[in-house]
Amino acid sequence: MAIEDIRNNVEKALEEIRPFLVSDGGNIKLLSIEDSTVKVQLEGACSGCSVNQMTLKNGVEATIKKYAPEITEVINVG
Repeated sequence: MAIEDIRNNVEKALEEIRPFLVSDGGNIKLLSIEDSTVKVQLEGACSGCSVNQMTLKNGVEATIKKYAPEITEVINVG
């Protein structure tokens, strides 16, 4: 799959999960995709939240992998 297609699929995944983050006073921004790693930035209340690593792995990473199975890792660049 072309990198642009992967980026579009990752953006679709973020659009799916964004309302849940916004409802908790946070947000997420896609920074980059390098090889099979996605770098994001959790913003607002999510950036200082004690459960953000759980949210990142169980929510964000799982949703991204659903849309773009070639992604192996999602990293929060705080």
